[in-house]
Amino acid sequence: MNAIKETHFNFPKQTAYYKGKVRDVYTIDNKYLAMVVSDRISAFDVVLPEPIPYKGQVLNQIAARFLEATADIVPNWVISVPDPSVTIGRICEPFKVEMVIRGYLAGHSAREYAAGRKQVCGVSLPDGLKENDILPEPIITPTTKASVGHDEDISREQILAQGIVTEEDYVQLEAYTRALYKRGTEIAAKQGLILVDTKYEFGKADGQIYLIDEIHTPDSSRYFYKEGYEERQQKGEQQKQLSKEFVRRWLIENGFQGKEGQVVPEMTTDIVLSISERYIELYEQITGQAFVKPEEGSVLSRVEIAIRNALSKL
Repeated sequence: MNAIKETHFNFPKQTAYYKGKVRDVYTIDNKYLAMVVSDRISAFDVVLPEPIPYKGQVLNQIAARFLEATADIVPNWVISVPDPSVTIGRICEPFKVEMVIRGYLAGHSAREYAAGRKQVCGVSLPDGLKENDILPEPIITPTTKASVGHDEDISREQILAQGIVTEEDYVQLEAYTRALYKRGTEIAAKQGLILVDTKYEFGKADGQIYLIDEIHTPDSSRYFYKEGYEERQQKGEQQKQLSKEFVRRWLIENGFQGKEGQVVPEMTTDIVLSISERYIELYEQITGQAFVKPEEGSVLSRVEIAIRNALSKL
């Protein structure tokens, strides 16, 4: 299958290369980043052995679409998207926190609440909520940006007390986060979706705050289907989700949660193709547009040529 598992390019003025869980990032002239969104897939902090065709394209194109749709709220790092799986942008110094915003009691916050912890990241939640209920108003629950291991919850007060972000910048990050989430929920609603929670990452360059990384993708966000939401809540049923939760469920059903001694189940061709089809479905549901597969040919050659052409114009 013609998928991007890894890249090892060498570009003019390349000064660094970083391989993340799912992205290969090339630093150019210490000014620009050429980011290849590979088809690797991770779950439970583990990169699975087989790449998923078109997954990188799905994530990169959704992110590009939403970054463009929110550029009037906050400037972002993107300079160009020369290939479906590639974004080129300016280098920013990332803030060491991820801004997580939640409009519903789901996922991590629901687990904390169920365990009797009615405060999440210093934010108090009212009594009487059940999983997936809408919150009185969206809450910001930041996490530290860990370079290794898991991100950790942190409160606004701790961020300021530890000097992780200045108060002036943090106030701005909160304002951007709320405005972005509002825009994201409006766009989702038009597609019959609910943007349940999501995360944003920000950086700074030349004193200016920029929105960086991907936004509103099924890997960085949780979506519910709007139709039937109220009925499912009233009956205490699980909500119909649009996220990569289906991958986690498949792993759990096959005895894998990333714990020591556990082995990733065999990823047969049928499993890989079914995951690929689900990602394409996610793209079409979130964007409201048909997914366009690139022409056949070497995907690595296509990506390399696109990056070289784009860099030559900088």
